[in-house]
Amino acid sequence: MQNERRLAVLRAIVEDYVATEEPVGSKALVERHGLGVSPATVRNDMAALEEEGYIAQPHTSAGRVPTDKGYRLFVDRLTTVKPMSAAEKRAIASFMAGAVDLDDVVQRSVRLLSQLTRQVAVVQYPTLSRSTVRHIELVALAPNRLLAVLILSTGRVEQRLVELPEPIDEDALADLRNLINRAAVGEVIADAVTALGRLVAQQPGSQAGAAVVETLVDAMSDHRSDERVAVGGTSNLARYGDSFETAVRPLLEALEEHVVLLKLMGEATAGGLVTVRIGAEGPYQELAQTSVVATGYGPRDEALATLGIVGPTRMDYPGTMAAVRAVARYLSRILDEA
Repeated sequence: MQNERRLAVLRAIVEDYVATEEPVGSKALVERHGLGVSPATVRNDMAALEEEGYIAQPHTSAGRVPTDKGYRLFVDRLTTVKPMSAAEKRAIASFMAGAVDLDDVVQRSVRLLSQLTRQVAVVQYPTLSRSTVRHIELVALAPNRLLAVLILSTGRVEQRLVELPEPIDEDALADLRNLINRAAVGEVIADAVTALGRLVAQQPGSQAGAAVVETLVDAMSDHRSDERVAVGGTSNLARYGDSFETAVRPLLEALEEHVVLLKLMGEATAGGLVTVRIGAEGPYQELAQTSVVATGYGPRDEALATLGIVGPTRMDYPGTMAAVRAVARYLSRILDEA
């Protein structure tokens, strides 16, 4: 019972400090939260929490503020991620429904996430190396020229012109299209490349097939998007003012470096798992006043990339975790339907 009461006191301190940015005193806790115990008992609990490193006193005669250890316990003891309201879900669905292509989907996601959380949002573009081939289309433009269209599970579409060394008729083109799709569809990129290579080896006389496969392999090997990220809501940092000033500069620098951002966000996690890294738990000491809330997204529960938010440790963790999970689910659903 004592531990549960202390956890309730810690939870109240976190909630009040996030809401007010003011150190929290025992009198305010009793008045606001109806803890069912006397102010003296709350003071004793606060003293115990401080001794254990969950809260700290920023200066003499002040109330208490949560430490990184306190935030960690608060997050770990969240029984469930707060669900989004029906109105919030409708707003998300409506905003995401108008997207026209992958770039638009990612940009809408990052804007939506920054608006919902009032934090800096980061969305990684789906990683090419983890995606699978959904379909390959070959379209005849001229007797010696084809358009090869590669459609991936991420919703990404690559189009390449193929100049053929010899003309190809409709029947031969249909046969080639079927062979290539049988070899590559459903395979992850690396396996699709291997399968297409075997196909060429089995058809040594097909110059058209070799030309098409070479073009497709080149398209599959284009990893430029693997380190692409979209960032939104940087202006939200301004609302933290002096309290976050020492952390803003290194964070702004990190936002310019996509490789740093991706390391900060961590590996994509599948199954709707939302990860929270608080303060010094992250990979960069200069961002020790920063927390990251992130999750993976992708079609059919495949974690092809990561999205999340970056902000000060003083944040609304339950609301932020709910928003990150909700946007990831909608984004995954769009990619699943693409």
